[in-house]
Amino acid sequence: MPVKNDAPALPGSRAVAKHVRISPSKARRVVNLVRGLPAKEALIVLQFAPQAASEQVYKVLASAIANAENNERLDPDALLVSEAFVDEGPTLKRFRPRAQGRAYRIRKRTCHITIAVEAVQVARPAKKAAAAKKAAPAKAAPAAQSQTTEESE
Repeated sequence: MPVKNDAPALPGSRAVAKHVRISPSKARRVVNLVRGLPAKEALIVLQFAPQAASEQVYKVLASAIANAENNERLDPDALLVSEAFVDEGPTLKRFRPRAQGRAYRIRKRTCHITIAVEAVQVARPAKKAAAAKKAAPAKAAPAAQSQTTEESE
């Protein structure tokens, strides 16, 4: 029986690239760099990452951001990389000639890259925001009074 989660799911989107010709272990190194980062910051990290897999991960992340912006009408500046993982794809098997007529198997690995982004809840309720604005000047007033008493002495 599936477990129900009572918490409402945050709005978001995802993108998947399948059969990418990079080994899963090398792609995971890059994906681990961006997991949990804000989406715009993750794009910058991927843009300057020296690994070859960063180009493919960049494309998938850009696609997930575009999906959230166009399909879900979400603000791209308020997105967070909520989920990012790499699964193993099919392996292409090839043969390489070796010494004395032997043949060694070469495994050309592929992977599936999945990245999900979700909107960050940054808006506070109106009542709390108004109360915070009123409380801020009240806290500053006693400090101002103490400064004036020190100057008068």
